[in-house]
Amino acid sequence: MKSTVVTGASTGIGWGCVKVLTQRGFHVYGSVRKQADADRLSTEFGAAFTPLIFDVTDEAAVHAAARDVSARLNDNLAGLVNNAGIANPGPLLHVGIDSFRQQMEVNVTGQLIVTQAFAPLLGATPSPKGKQPGRICMMSSVGGKVGMPFVGPYNTSKFALEGLSESLRRELMIYGVDVIVIAPGAISTPIWDKADAIDVTRYANTPFAKSLNMVKGYMLDMGRKGFPPERIGEVVHTALTTASPKTRYIATPDPFGNWMSNNLPKRMIDRTIAKRLGLTRSDPL
Repeated sequence: MKSTVVTGASTGIGWGCVKVLTQRGFHVYGSVRKQADADRLSTEFGAAFTPLIFDVTDEAAVHAAARDVSARLNDNLAGLVNNAGIANPGPLLHVGIDSFRQQMEVNVTGQLIVTQAFAPLLGATPSPKGKQPGRICMMSSVGGKVGMPFVGPYNTSKFALEGLSESLRRELMIYGVDVIVIAPGAISTPIWDKADAIDVTRYANTPFAKSLNMVKGYMLDMGRKGFPPERIGEVVHTALTTASPKTRYIATPDPFGNWMSNNLPKRMIDRTIAKRLGLTRSDPL
């Protein structure tokens, strides 16, 4: 039985990946931060699932989990799915620096911590012993190529993750370990549900207040129309098993909108967004 590690497995995309991969014959080691989530997922997925309890920013805990997995393996890991992530929204001129640092720490630094800990189990070692090397899936976003107002911290982290992934892919060629970016669009997960709980009152006295409320409603609407998380699990399964994987897979319910955002002139997109959200300059009388 092939084994893989999925971080951020408790809900959303991580949960969808665990569900699909266990159904397809993988044994999944899934990271969670709470014992209650470990117990719940163990009950749901049975013997095909082993919980790992760590925060991706806790280097000692991540390496301890990697040693635990290593002791259980008879072969290389077939995959590492770096999925754990958060979204801390807010206008960049006013967002708390601690919040911004946390966004980068979890979504970028944490991904490297996990990769460094588990890479030897994928075959990234000077003595691979003839075993088949595994693959790494990095969970980015369509927002890893296109920045939008008020999700700047999240976009920044995903842009950085894209660069990290590309450099890592080219470095790990020496071991035969592939790195594949997964770029979801709107997915029906708790990360969107939390938009309703975002407190934007701290920005009430800024010029962005009205536009922020519009974006908040837009995020909720996208979540309701998004793909189910299992859809991304299917993409991850393809990335881990197909003979010749792409370097980047996009999975979005709005492919045309994503194409326009990536291919139309940036200034044209700027003007469209500004008009839609009321982000146009008002000259003083």
